[in-house]
Amino acid sequence: MTIRAPAALAHLRCTPLSGSAHRVSDADNAAYLVQFTNWQIIGLELVRDCKFANYYQTMAFVNALAFIAHQEDHHPDLSVHYNRVQVRFSTHDVGGLSLNDWICAAKTDALLAE
Repeated sequence: MTIRAPAALAHLRCTPLSGSAHRVSDADNAAYLVQFTNWQIIGLELVRDCKFANYYQTMAFVNALAFIAHQEDHHPDLSVHYNRVQVRFSTHDVGGLSLNDWICAAKTDALLAE
């Protein structure tokens, strides 16, 4: 697999994936993780904690991320609190992380940079 920079991933679209052949290797996940400093891999999930100044900003982020997830048809698990959100991506149909998870991580980072 070719490791792409986060800026390049943010311009890609998710595609339906199924089967372990689409699972990103541990070595490739490690290479991506070096570029995504705010993310960590916990178990089979790609996880980021996001902090905000208040509830309004938290919910604005959640709604914007929901819109992106709907467009990509790749939906994170979210833990939403007053001023923080934990975002968890995983591709259940491949049994771990796929390129779709890294694409959505890049789109999440781009959203947070706005």
